[in-house]
Amino acid sequence: MRILIIDDEAQILRMLEIAFASKGWETCSATDANDGLDATRVFKPDILLLDLNLPDISGEEALRRLRTWSTVPVIVISVRDAEEDIVRLLESGADDYVTKPFYLNVLMARILAVHRRRSADQELTYRSGDVVFESGSRDLRVGNAVEHMTPTEYAIFSMLARHAGKIVTRDRLLKEVWGASWAAEEGNLRVYIGALRKKIEGNPSKPELLLTEPGVGYRLKSPDSDSE
Repeated sequence: MRILIIDDEAQILRMLEIAFASKGWETCSATDANDGLDATRVFKPDILLLDLNLPDISGEEALRRLRTWSTVPVIVISVRDAEEDIVRLLESGADDYVTKPFYLNVLMARILAVHRRRSADQELTYRSGDVVFESGSRDLRVGNAVEHMTPTEYAIFSMLARHAGKIVTRDRLLKEVWGASWAAEEGNLRVYIGALRKKIEGNPSKPELLLTEPGVGYRLKSPDSDSE
């Protein structure tokens, strides 16, 4: 696995480089956002670790620029732990968020979870009525409109689409999408399910496509027969 680290703290860079090398992972480091964006184009990482407090531009701005041309998975690492900061970064295109100080084994578990999700994405097309989802894109079409999905919405919807017509338990969704931190994310799962319903349902308060199975989990309606 190839990991790019964008962080201006030399001690953290060194610690991560040693830890990742012990796993056989190849690393590349940058101490400011612009060098990191340049390195992304050249190094082509599998995962990007991004600090928010950088000397040239903020990590948040770097993420915004990155998402105009790259879908590389990004894990934000920051001392900021306010809920609004975390939600904003996830909605801006981050795949996960880890607060400093962190346990190294937890960070590595998050990296593996994000990488596993991305690697597991198989090409599939889901079609039900005027809703069309293709796994190669972060967007889905609802009629003539294209609805952009955040990385987390994409991870949830693609898993439900792969198992369309079947119940996916809450625990399975949480473990697959959030990895090691899954136990604390059930509230966030409900928020993301609500956001997806606003995009695909005619009446989100009375869903007909993305259904709740009370006490168990969620089920995406079976696809139209010609898309199976």
